[in-house]
Amino acid sequence: MPSNTMNAAVLGSGLLGLDLVERMHHSPHLNCGLVVGRTHHSRGLAQAAELGCPTAAGGIAALLEADQSFDIVFDATNAFEHHEHWTRLADTGAVLIDLTPTSAGTLIVPAVNGDQAARHQHIGLISCGGQASLPVLYALAQHYRPQYVEMVATAASASVGRASRINLDEYVHTTQAAIRQLTQTGAVKAMLNISAAKPPPPFRIAMSLVAPGVEQARARDVVEAAASAMRTVVPGYRITSCTVTGDTVRVIAEVTATRNRMPVHAGNLEVISAAALYTAEQHALAQAPALKDLAR
Repeated sequence: MPSNTMNAAVLGSGLLGLDLVERMHHSPHLNCGLVVGRTHHSRGLAQAAELGCPTAAGGIAALLEADQSFDIVFDATNAFEHHEHWTRLADTGAVLIDLTPTSAGTLIVPAVNGDQAARHQHIGLISCGGQASLPVLYALAQHYRPQYVEMVATAASASVGRASRINLDEYVHTTQAAIRQLTQTGAVKAMLNISAAKPPPPFRIAMSLVAPGVEQARARDVVEAAASAMRTVVPGYRITSCTVTGDTVRVIAEVTATRNRMPVHAGNLEVISAAALYTAEQHALAQAPALKDLAR
């Protein structure tokens, strides 16, 4: 492994974990040192091995018993297990990037506060709805004083796995808290709809923000600028509607997956996987001078 590359492990061998493996293969800053699943019979572990990444079964215990150290650990399991993972990893010095909808760790959204990612060891990525809505909501909140914010995400049933389904309460709580924190709005509501429609619809986020003095032209400019910044991380992000009625701005965004492993409708998975890789690379870039010095 090159001296300026950080070694990373992935907890979880589902579609998110596999996408992270593939992304790391194309990153000059990260090496996939290990993918950990629950059982040796996991289909995801077999696919990770086919991608050339070492694998192990047994969860967090297997990761801690590995014969290598990790600079970064991606947690792509579920919210109920994440707290134990952080407790057991905190003393190792590894950066833990949480892809589950817990409220633990410092909340990072690349298009909002991504420049702060390298300062923290424990990072939370909120939720797919939070990642997709907050760039727009935060941008609007910089120009207006929101009195109420609402976000309704709709994801295709085929792209919502078992872990996400059992974490719906955590998803709503964490997303609402993040929107409240980053927009400085007291009244916030977040929801997630799981659609069984055929064919599967793209990941869609409907946002409403109530604030005195909003103007159609200015709001549209703010929203489009936020979407443009978002596309530097998630190319399939686009605004499909932005309207102002009275003091209410309503925005609809869609995210389509653009990567080979992801179905087109799985924008909910791609948006959080992209945020995870971005956050990890910020750590690697921040550490690059120190790593080069050690290699001399």
